[in-house]
Parts: sequence; C-alpha cells; structure tokens
Amino acid sequence: MQPTSIPKAVYHNFLGSAPSWYKLLIIAFMFINPIVFTQNPYIAGWMLVIEFIFTLAMALKCYPLLPGGLLAIQAVAMGMTSPAQVTHEVQANLDVILLLVFMVAGIHFMKDLLLLVFTKLMLKFQSKVGISIAFCLMSAFLSAFLDALTVIAVVISVSMGFYAIYHKVSSGKHFHDSHDHSNDQHLPDLTRQDLETFRGFLRNILMHSGVGTALGGVCTMVGEPQNLIIANAMSWQFAEFALRVAPVSIPVLLAGVLTLVLVEKFKLCDFGYELPTAVREILVQYQEDQKQNSTAVLKAKYIVQAILAVLLILCLSLHVATVGLIGLMIIILSTSLTGVNDEHAIGHSFKEALPFTALLVVFFVIVGVIIDQNLFKPIIEWVLTFHGIEQLGVLFAANGLLSMVSDNVFVGTVYINEFKNAWIQGNVTRDQLEFLAIAINAGTNLPSVATPNGQAAFLFLLTSSIAPLVRLSYMRMVVMAFPYTLTLAGVGLFCTVELLPLATDWMLQAGWIVNHDPAIIAPTPGH
Repeated sequence: MQPTSIPKAVYHNFLGSAPSWYKLLIIAFMFINPIVFTQNPYIAGWMLVIEFIFTLAMALKCYPLLPGGLLAIQAVAMGMTSPAQVTHEVQANLDVILLLVFMVAGIHFMKDLLLLVFTKLMLKFQSKVGISIAFCLMSAFLSAFLDALTVIAVVISVSMGFYAIYHKVSSGKHFHDSHDHSNDQHLPDLTRQDLETFRGFLRNILMHSGVGTALGGVCTMVGEPQNLIIANAMSWQFAEFALRVAPVSIPVLLAGVLTLVLVEKFKLCDFGYELPTAVREILVQYQEDQKQNSTAVLKAKYIVQAILAVLLILCLSLHVATVGLIGLMIIILSTSLTGVNDEHAIGHSFKEALPFTALLVVFFVIVGVIIDQNLFKPIIEWVLTFHGIEQLGVLFAANGLLSMVSDNVFVGTVYINEFKNAWIQGNVTRDQLEFLAIAINAGTNLPSVATPNGQAAFLFLLTSSIAPLVRLSYMRMVVMAFPYTLTLAGVGLFCTVELLPLATDWMLQAGWIVNHDPAIIAPTPGH
C-alpha cells in the first residue's frame, strides 16, 4: 500500500460501513466541540447532549456506542466532566448495570417456555386489538412490580422467537434447522409481503409493550428507580405510594389503553398491522410440532423453567436481592437443571445485553456533563419561582421535557432533593411537597415515552438485535410514540393539576392515607 493511500484507508475504516455524510458529521462535531467549549461551556454541554441524541437517532446507520463513545471520550478529555464523576454515576447505577449483564442473559435461558406461553397467547386472540391490549396490560402489570428492562427483555426475546420461526419456515427449512434470520435472500417473492406485514405487526406489539412498561412503572414505588427515591424521601410505604399516585396513574392507564384501541382501529402512526394468515398458520404448526415432539427431556425443561419463572417473580416482587444478582441466580439454576454446561453456550446469552451495557456507561458520561456544567440549573431555578397549583403543572412539564433527553433517575433525584430542601427551609408546605413529589414521579415517567432516550426500556429496544430486523428506527419510534406522548402527557398533566388535590383530600377524609408528622422526615443528601 502506498503511503498516500493510508489516510483513505483510515477514513474507510472509521465507523465502518456508515454513510460518508455521517462520518463527516461526527468528525465535524469533534472539531467544533473544543472551540465552543473554550468560548461557552454551557452551550458546548447542550451541543454534546444534542449530538449524543443524534447518534441514537442514527442507530440503524451505526451502533451509537461508537460515535457516542468518541464524543464521551472527548468530553472527558476536554474537562466537561471528570472520570471521578463518571465513576460516581456508574457506582450509583450499578444495580442497573448488573441487571443488564445478568438478568437479560437469564431470560435467554427461559426463552423456550416464554415462546411456548406467548405463542398460545398470540393464537388465542383473533383480534389484533385484543393481542395488543394483552401485551400492553401484561407489560404494565409486570412493570409495576418488576424492572421495565426485565419486562421488555422478555417481550424482545419472544418477538425474536416469532420472527425466527416464520423466517426459517418461509425460507423452506424446518423448525429445528439452523438458520440465519437476518438474511432475506432465500425468501420466495410471494412471502416477502407477508414478512413486511409481520415486521409491522411485531413493531406494533413491541411499542405497545414498551408503553405498557411506562404505564405500569408510574404506579408503584418499585416500578422505576426514581419512584423508590421519591418514596424514601417522603417516607411513603408501598400501599400509600400507590394510593397517592392513583389519581394520576389510573386515569393515565385507561387513557393509554384507549389510545391503543384508536391507533390500531384507525391505523395511525404506523400502527394497525394485522398478523398475516400465513404467519398464524406457521405458528399453529409450530405449536403442534412442539406437542408432537415433546420428549420427557423437553417436558422436564419446561417444568424447570416454569418453576424458575415463579421463583423469579417472587424474588423480584419481594426484593430479596438486587435484580442483577437474582438474574445471576436464574442463569446458574437454569443452566444447571436444563443440561447447559458449555462455556460458549453460556457466553452466547450475554451477546444481547453487553453492547447496550457499554452504551449505558457512555450515557453516564453525558449525565456527568449535565451535572458538572449545570445544564439543568436554569430550568430548576425557573420552576422554583412558581407556587401552588401552577407550580405542579410547570414541574410536571419541566420533568417531562428533561426526562426526554436525560436520565429519569437523575432528573427525579435532583428535583425531589431541591423541593425537599425548599420545604426544610420553610419555602414549601408539607402538603405542597406531597403534591410536588407525585408531579415529579408522573413527570419523569409519562412524557418521557416521547423519545427512546427518555425510557431505558425504549433505548434497550432501539439498540437490541430485533430492531433492525423489524425496521424499528429512532424516528419511527418517535412517530409511533407520538399519540401516546400526547395522551399520557395531557391526561397526566390534567390529573396532576386538577384531580390530584381533590382525590387526595377525599382519601385523607376517608382515612385511606394520613398526614405525616414533619419531624420524622429527614433531609436527603444531594445527587
């Protein structure tokens, strides 16, 4: 190779097969950021946030870990944040990292049972609306007690199983044959239209399930990490938290289901794809094949996985340990009791989650920049200038907007600590603080469905291996989430401002909840 050709080869290797315009744009970001940072660190910080969101939006062009990671490395090198701050964020979110590493792998070893159960569920409903409501409500119920990432990992695993079965059979192979379902070359022309329709159907199911995790996650103190922080700050137990949030969470849940029915019925925003008849027939054949070829070994595997599924739900619901450690337990038990003893077979289970785990750590660098450059400070100070009912509405909206671009846990923690300190200083009453806590909870959970980076479950879905297979891009997720964003944000805002004070007063009079003694509530440390 001639020396003059080396720069061309380096450019060719840079970000691999990504489009040239995309490569040039990332390079431009890397050149512009230091110049802007020397002039105005605050503007440079927001530019970095927008650039990182852009890399997420282009996830189908290039996995965002690479360009986002380059931006993150530059941010640390320039001093926009420090390695110590990033380490602090990683330590603060260690439970989430362990969840991704171990729980998603644990779900991999339960996929046989999950595919069997969900195939029966899919075939039980003839109506697409019925299937969609079943997946949405199931995701909502599980997310009220389990972590949303665990729930969406289950739905992704099942959807991948459905896709692989149809792709394999339509390519002329049998259920038990090996097959590359990412390659469409062997598909007959007659089945390609069915495949496109089936992709649309799976996109719909995945998005309904993703929204379901948000609908359920807002309901309980264990539904999302920030909920637990808010509950601890307010000294609320599980039942009281659920009751206090119910004037917002229940109407929003009903509104979410109604939105589902409308978008499916009127085929809005890429919804309305039906399960093709050919796909249903193949799934029926698969179910029959499983029955006919069900050996004692396979039945024993199903029984073990069913017992482990019950054990998993019990352990997660009772919070006997962090989610990641429970996932590690599932890996050990499921492999030990189902005949898996090969290192490569076990290693394969980690392939799905580890790239996203690395991306999440890169995201913590962006959160570190937000903290160190005080990007949210003007917005927080602006919200603190409002009072009474008006403050509830502004806080809900501000939380929603910030949660669309940042970490929900960070936003929720910052706001609950700010307002708790305001209460300690006598600037906010105890009653107002309770309303504000619910506004923070609802604001961080509901409007954030607008973007994939607003919900960890959505971001995991966007960067999962099924997203390119079903053509689920960042912008398509934004478009599909748009009706839900309007409904959840609109109904959530109305209930927070109008219904919450009335319902809380009624519950106090009925004795369902009680006023707390302010003396028992201690200040919480800052983030």
